[in-house]
Amino acid sequence: MGNHKRIVLALGGNALGNNLPEQMQAVKTTARAVVDLIAEGHEVIITHGNGPQVGMIHLAFEAASKMDPQLPLLPMSVCVALSQGYIGYDLQNALREELLSRGINKPVATIITQVTVDEHDPAFANPTKPIGSFFTPQEAQVLQAQGITLKEDAGRGYRRVVASPKPQDIVEKASIVSLINAGQVVITAGGGGIPVICEGNHLRGVSAVIDKDWASARLAEQIDADLLIILTAVEKVAINFGKPEQQWLDKLNAADARQLITQNQFAKGSMLPKVEAALAFAESKPGRKSLITLLEKAREGIAGEAGTLISL
Repeated sequence: MGNHKRIVLALGGNALGNNLPEQMQAVKTTARAVVDLIAEGHEVIITHGNGPQVGMIHLAFEAASKMDPQLPLLPMSVCVALSQGYIGYDLQNALREELLSRGINKPVATIITQVTVDEHDPAFANPTKPIGSFFTPQEAQVLQAQGITLKEDAGRGYRRVVASPKPQDIVEKASIVSLINAGQVVITAGGGGIPVICEGNHLRGVSAVIDKDWASARLAEQIDADLLIILTAVEKVAINFGKPEQQWLDKLNAADARQLITQNQFAKGSMLPKVEAALAFAESKPGRKSLITLLEKAREGIAGEAGTLISL
């Protein structure tokens, strides 16, 4: 596939761990793999998930709210912003240290990134992503009066639920491109981006979470990347996953990928959004390609020796 590509690298959950100590250790391993790509001359733009991290932030403020009713629950947009800051802090430091240890003098910057969504997105009519802990019917009634959506969960109580709309526009894309062109390593669109709705000149945060792979695909498209790498827990995409006839896929063209999606070959909660996002980027412009693989196989994947490559 050649060298010196502009690559959006979407880190999976295992790149960050599940808590603060795990994250501080995980980013060191992640940094080594990322800097391997930078050392080969690629422009690398890093995105990441934030599931455990945004959950911890939400639970902390939820607990505080239960102790003091004067402290309201934080909007999900603010929780995502907080997670972008502290994940970026750890990633920045790990990447800077690894770069300098190899004699590479490249600045690293985290962009607090907003991503616009459509207020008429069907996802808002049926929020499905559960967030935080369980509430009693009485507690739920109070929260619902504050405009917070909750749903009863299998007799265990009520949980807050939020929508997962599709990303429309990366608000800070011009700043991201300026930093890339200045030779910097950019960490952006963390957790899928802070979900906002455009109201004239105002950007209003909304109670939602954006899928980070879809946000990464949109980012890659808008900054004219050559390659989107979506990192996951398996080396390749498979059909008939977990069955005796399981088959690993080296390559997928757009038509075959669409057919496999219609055949429900990919699990909705895991591989499906990755394949759909990878396909969307590959179809956005001739020559663009997507790769789904393990973090430690990213270099081999670029060389065509690992992972599943998706193209037109």
